[in-house]
Amino acid sequence: MNHHSVRGGDKRARILESALKVFASKGFYAAKVADVAAEAGVADGTIYLYFKSKDDLLISLFEEQMQQVNSQLTTALVGAISATDKLQRFFKAYLGMVETHRHATEIITIELRQSAKFMKDYANPRFAEFLKLLAGIIDEGQASGTFVSGTPPTVLARAIFGLLDELALMWVTTKGDKIDIRKAADWVGRLVLEGLERRSA
Repeated sequence: MNHHSVRGGDKRARILESALKVFASKGFYAAKVADVAAEAGVADGTIYLYFKSKDDLLISLFEEQMQQVNSQLTTALVGAISATDKLQRFFKAYLGMVETHRHATEIITIELRQSAKFMKDYANPRFAEFLKLLAGIIDEGQASGTFVSGTPPTVLARAIFGLLDELALMWVTTKGDKIDIRKAADWVGRLVLEGLERRSA
């Protein structure tokens, strides 16, 4: 790898980091590519060497954030024995990341929905991976007889994400006293598991 491409990678990463700050503080809709360039300390034109448009910048940012989320979730599941344990760890790890990465949470819960391109045209591969990871845990629990079967894991994975996403949105938009997101992870975990766990006859 030559020196130039390493530098290029650094610049792209710096632009994405700046976009995260700008979109989170100004909002995607109000933010301009020039604001991102200024924050990154590059010329406006430089951004277009790496990204086609403001929407492309937002989508690339999301891809990168979700890649990190997926890798941290995968790590959190290492060593878990049962599907129940995996699901609890999944909730804790996800909501723990929400708490730690406030800007990223704002992007994922609020700003993405303002991009028509993201909502309509984008295939969303990293989010598909996230759902697959969650559906895999449910599938495993159903196969072992721990979780009730009958509902497709893909549907349950979407529904559970809806719960987590709404909690993240609530956490990020609350002024003043924030809910304890780690406690919320336990509450929601309990709610979901009580719904999923097979009762002995």
